Amino acid sequence: MTSSAAQPAAPRPVDDRPGIARPGRRNLITDVPGLKVGQAHDAAARTGVTVILPDARAVAACDVRGGGPGTRETDALDAHNLVEAIDAVVLSGGSVYGLAAPDGVCAWLGAQGRGYGLTANPAVPPSPVVPAAILFDLANGGDKAWGETPPFRALGREAALAAALDFELGTAGAGYGAMAGQLKGGTGSASAVTADGFTVGAVVAVNSFGAVTAPGGRTFWAAPFEMGDEFGGLGAAGLIGAGDDWGLAKADPQARTNTTIACVATDAVLTPAQARRVAVMAQDGLARAIRPIHAPFDGDVVFALSTGQRPLGERPDFQIARLGALAADVLARAVARGVYAATPWPDAPVRCWRDLA
Repeated sequence: MTSSAAQPAAPRPVDDRPGIARPGRRNLITDVPGLKVGQAHDAAARTGVTVILPDARAVAACDVRGGGPGTRETDALDAHNLVEAIDAVVLSGGSVYGLAAPDGVCAWLGAQGRGYGLTANPAVPPSPVVPAAILFDLANGGDKAWGETPPFRALGREAALAAALDFELGTAGAGYGAMAGQLKGGTGSASAVTADGFTVGAVVAVNSFGAVTAPGGRTFWAAPFEMGDEFGGLGAAGLIGAGDDWGLAKADPQARTNTTIACVATDAVLTPAQARRVAVMAQDGLARAIRPIHAPFDGDVVFALSTGQRPLGERPDFQIARLGALAADVLARAVARGVYAATPWPDAPVRCWRDLA
């Protein structure tokens, strides 16, 4: 099946009012200085991995809202614990098998001497801290007959090696095997730069139980937050909702078979507790872009990290409120961009957003 790109009636300009945040140069999470992203996928197995790789160890936090999450190293991110920084964040398909993806990333980082070290003894290797979250893509028709050698460790290492400033959206990385409700899901990303120079970005793998479009049409729930025509420029006129009308949500969800996993980032200097607040606020971006969300069938997880390059200034609590609100907006946009860019798997008649009438 082929997809044709839908064209809006007229391009929507980016809001150029003074003081309004605008997309970064790439409109990707890598607009945040000090970050790269790498991706890898296995087309036959219909699954993949996304690695968010900071140039230096970064403060991080995590917020879990879904009823069936699958995570690794998230307890280490609690503000009261010893480790205050991470070496990478991994988003992976593959359900529980995907939790092996960070193994490949850890091995690669450790071989370069990167990680948390308790001693300067060169005979004691460092311990890379690589939190991760997984989504369920095992029932998408790909070849999962991997026996005792699932591909995820290798995919994790491959994704880390591919880390760069530019990366593909849609059917790529952790979102390669994803479905967003009844539509093809995918990997999305977006960014915003404030008038006073802070940058906020998000990357997300959209594999939701809920729908990303309003019932009866093709308008994204995230439409009010769109910048320019980054996901079609259709505007918000088609937004309509009613109780128990979920549109293109999955018709027969099962526990642990869904999940939207994401990472938001900023160049602001944050403590672990402040990063946690940003992660909590960023979860609202999923609620703005997917309906319903955080259901018993979902395992929704949002990481937040700081590359620590711009001080918050004299009103840190107010700045955290700003950054958290922006993170939610940017994450909502990233969700829509991931589904907007999604294309079918090779030789697979899966429905995509661009096929909607």
